Amino acid sequence: MLVYKIDVLTSLKEAGYNTTRLRREKLLSESAIQYLREGKPVGAKALDDICMLLHMQPGNIIEYVENGNT
Repeated sequence: MLVYKIDVLTSLKEAGYNTTRLRREKLLSESAIQYLREGKPVGAKALDDICMLLHMQPGNIIEYVENGNT
């Protein structure tokens, strides 16, 4: 399963993008922000936007870990 390597919302805030700004400037959708709060994986478009805002590659943000249930 995919898990976040970093706290994305904290990293965005440190880069100057608080949730109010993300919503107001339509940088991320409300559902993407909620998924990040819940630790759920976001879609490809949101991940692309996060990479652009943080100047990171997807591998710096998420990683695949084996699920013990498989």
